[in-house]
Amino acid sequence: MTKTILITGATAGFGKATAEHFAAAGWNCIITGRRSDRLAELATELKNNFAVKIHTLCFDVQDREAVFTAINSLPIEWQSIDVLLNNAGLALGRDSFELANLDDWDTMINTNVKGLMYVSKAVLPLMIAKKKGHIINIGSTAGKEVYKDGNGYCASKHAVDAISKAMRIDLLPHQIKVTAIHPGAAETEFSLVRFKGDDQKANVVYDGYKALEAKDIAEIVYYVSTLPAHVCINDLVVTCLSQANSFYLHK
Repeated sequence: MTKTILITGATAGFGKATAEHFAAAGWNCIITGRRSDRLAELATELKNNFAVKIHTLCFDVQDREAVFTAINSLPIEWQSIDVLLNNAGLALGRDSFELANLDDWDTMINTNVKGLMYVSKAVLPLMIAKKKGHIINIGSTAGKEVYKDGNGYCASKHAVDAISKAMRIDLLPHQIKVTAIHPGAAETEFSLVRFKGDDQKANVVYDGYKALEAKDIAEIVYYVSTLPAHVCINDLVVTCLSQANSFYLHK
């Protein structure tokens, strides 16, 4: 029986790579994002390359009403969701606490924390009804150790770590798996977004070592999603060979 994954933030980075990996494996995909043009382009690519069914939902996870409206609008044939990947997230700015931009803080908290909670809350009734499902939250090594000038972003990813642990406990009676995956440095659009389009600053982040790639995380998401029904990986920290944790990186 064909399975279905719902991926937030599917138009770039980990989300796009995961959609491609699961589609290649024959899964149907619900892909979500804020950019309708990118969603349409990805949907066409996946359908043509892998002959699977694709459903698109265009919304911003920060918008609580939009999240619930979109999930509640799913046609009946798309309501059997096996895996939810809470991938939508971002970092904005790299400033000392007293210099940090309040709007950046709001956007990170609203996206990385509240957005994850909104989407999970909207999808959960569909999983609870069938007494199974798997929620995978993308955290960060920044959710394990706080580093200098990472204040708002580290706080948001520490929250993801805590929320994942809480969900794992609370959803035990419903036989729903919860996994948190915490990547280290990965060469995606992450740094370009963090430094607000400054290519030079973004490129320096990845100089001198081989960072993770989006496809690496996609493969891990697929692995934890396809384990036996009684097996759940609760927490997984993933770095490239050159990185030990949030502090130590050898270049």
